[in-house]
Amino acid sequence: MVLVYVNNMLIIGDSLSLIEETKSTLQHAFKIKDLGELKYFLGIEFVRSKQGILMHQRKYALELILKLGLGISKPSVTPLDTNAKLTTNEYDEHCKSVGYSAVEPLANINSYQRLIGKLLYLTITRPAISFNVQILSQFLQQPKRSHMEASMRIVMYVKNQPGRGILLSSTNKNITTTYYDAEWAACPLSRKLVTGYLIKIGDSLVAWKLKKQITVPGSSAEAEYRSIRAIIADSFGYKDLCKKLELKLT
Repeated sequence: MVLVYVNNMLIIGDSLSLIEETKSTLQHAFKIKDLGELKYFLGIEFVRSKQGILMHQRKYALELILKLGLGISKPSVTPLDTNAKLTTNEYDEHCKSVGYSAVEPLANINSYQRLIGKLLYLTITRPAISFNVQILSQFLQQPKRSHMEASMRIVMYVKNQPGRGILLSSTNKNITTTYYDAEWAACPLSRKLVTGYLIKIGDSLVAWKLKKQITVPGSSAEAEYRSIRAIIADSFGYKDLCKKLELKLT
């Protein structure tokens, strides 16, 4: 398999001779540089051990922490404060009408949007922050100071263990395990359903997703069925990919 992203390339396979032959063929057609065994790719670091391959973004996370000026700040043990009230401007206008004061809007919107983009990229190896980043992504158009503070708290949570990542286990277990969950009316503003799932092959986490659905289900049972339907539909895509990779799954 040859994986290409712009001018970056990975060649993977279970035959070293075939990999060398592929590299030789490409070198005759293009000017390329062989960097050897995979260690760093698109901000993701790879560390090998007897347990498997650890994917993490420690360098990327530390650069983000320093860029935000949080190098000497105390790390957070949780990614988001459960008591934080993250609301939209429309909700604040309603609060004004009933006597509550609105939260101050953020002066630099672009800084918030860039930070959310960086956190989204960090979810590649940090699925634990996916739900919180998904929540904060809803306020990209009109962010407030409370949204920025919540985003910075996620960065401080990452600072607690910047080298944490995903272990692709070396154990050979071709068993697919799927977990899913659905929270009825999980969004406090729109009361819409939020569904999530993760897929493991053996002991390795290979896919996960969190999404706020468009419609509002009529009951918690309907919410569960919708979540099951979503994961079954996406599972067919991963099944086809594994088939192309000649992986026999159960």
